[in-house]
Order: sequence, then C-alpha cells, then structure tokens
Amino acid sequence: MLLAWAGAVLVGIALGMLGSGGSILTVPILVYLVGEPEKLAVAESLAVVGLIALVGALPYGLRRQIDWASVVWFGLPGMAGTYLGAYFSQWVPGVWQLGLFALVMLLAAYFMFRPQKLPGQPRPRERSPLKIVLEGLGVGVLTGLVGVGGGFLIVPALVLLGGLPMHLAVGTSLLVVALKSGVGFYKYLHLLPAQGYSVHWDVVLLFAALGVAGSFLGGRIAAGIPQLGLRRGFAGFLVLMGAFILWQSLPRFLHG
Repeated sequence: MLLAWAGAVLVGIALGMLGSGGSILTVPILVYLVGEPEKLAVAESLAVVGLIALVGALPYGLRRQIDWASVVWFGLPGMAGTYLGAYFSQWVPGVWQLGLFALVMLLAAYFMFRPQKLPGQPRPRERSPLKIVLEGLGVGVLTGLVGVGGGFLIVPALVLLGGLPMHLAVGTSLLVVALKSGVGFYKYLHLLPAQGYSVHWDVVLLFAALGVAGSFLGGRIAAGIPQLGLRRGFAGFLVLMGAFILWQSLPRFLHG
C-alpha cells in the first residue's frame, strides 16, 4: 500500500509541475497498486481529481483569475457531458473503460509532447461559444466514462477557442475540472451499489490529501526545470503506461 500512497503524491507532483495531466495517473494507481476494480477506480478517481482541482482553483479565485463566462460556456456543457458519460458507463464493461482510458493517456501524451503554440495575448474576437460548448460536452463525456479531469484538453480549448490568456485559462480549467468531476462522481454514487460496489472514502480522502500536498511540492520543483523537457518526459511516461494498460487488458478484450 505504500506504493499506492507514493503514487498519490506523484499525481500531485505531476499536477504541480505541469498544470495538467497528473490526474491521468489516478486510475492506473487505483487499479494496479490499490487493487480496485476498474469501475470503482474510475468513480473514485473523479472524487480525487475533483478535490485536488477544487483546492488548486481557490488561489486563482482569490486572485480573480477565473473567467466566469467560460465556466458557463464550457463548464455547464462539460458537467452535462460528464453526467451522460457516467450514466452510459453502466453499459460499458470495466475492461473497455480501462482500454479507452489507455487511449486517452496516449492522446494526452500527444498533446504534451507536441510544441505548445498557444498565443500569448488572444483577442476577444477569437471567442467561439459554439465550439467551446461542443468541446466542453465532448470532454465531459470522456470525463464521465474514464475518470480523467481533461485539463490537458481544456486549457488549449480555452486559449485557442475561448480567447483567454494562459493565467485565466489555467484557473478556469481547474474550476471546470472540479465541477465536472463532482457531477460525474455524484452519478457514480447512484450507479455503483447496483453493480455491487461501494466507495472507499478513506482511500479517496487520503489520495486527495496526498495529491494536494504533492501539487505544492511539484510547483516548487518545477520552478528550476524547463517546462518543455518536463512535458516531453511525462509524455514518454504516459506512452509507456498506456501501452502497459492495453497489453494487460488485451487478454480480457479477446476473451471478454
């Protein structure tokens, strides 16, 4: 179990160092280190990610670095999408959820590895509410199905489609992730008992606490390390993890 707690700290460190992507480690840690079933790991991951994101959003809110219009345009469709994704998950086998999760890891690796070409000072005319709504809905469905916050998709969307500067996009993304994860977890609370599962609150709360602590540590570590090298190193790690999950799940795909 010590490895699992170390993994929880690693989630926070990754979030603190990169601003996104760390929460994508929560599901495999819960499955392979804690030994939880896939569906329970997805549900508990939403609770952990939501709590860490909420704590992370508080300083941005105090500094007024949250764009509330984008929370409405992106967050509300995202919450609806997450609810739908969680609802549809009851008909998706756990092994397929884990397989989809592995593909999301590879997608996250792609976004982290490619050079960031986000504009420094986006102009308001670049805002596209319809595109923001559609992407919010899509990322929300993904969140509900596989239990990731989706910050690696939300931040570029808010900058490129929403026309936000980076400091606003990060704070807004954290709040959106917290809202989406909360809605998805709420739905899973109603679905899990019918599937024979119950939430391990001790695991959720300890994971969240260690993740928050790790995020502060990660922020300090990141101060002296080039972000591009960090992102590409983490992207390589995600590729290995995604490939490992697909390899582990392959026999169950073939015989399921």
